[in-house]
Amino acid sequence: MNNKRPPEITNTAAKAQCFRLLTALEEAGDRGISTLEARDYFNILAPAARVHQLRWEHGKNIITRRVRETNAQGHPHYVARYILLSGAWEAQR
Repeated sequence: MNNKRPPEITNTAAKAQCFRLLTALEEAGDRGISTLEARDYFNILAPAARVHQLRWEHGKNIITRRVRETNAQGHPHYVARYILLSGAWEAQR
């Protein structure tokens, strides 16, 4: 996950998706990345699974916020917005 060049968007391997998501989270800053954005722009069908991997396997401190967004078809949904924070992930107990 230390490579500077992101994998091709068509690469659906979990490792490639984690890399794309982490890169996007770093670039997004406090704005974060929503579930819909991860699916539409980064070809990550199950972003929650990739966030779980980044937290538990790589120690990334990612928080989840619930937000209301409208999908490409114009339908409103409550989705997750993931925001990368500094420091290491610590499980909520």
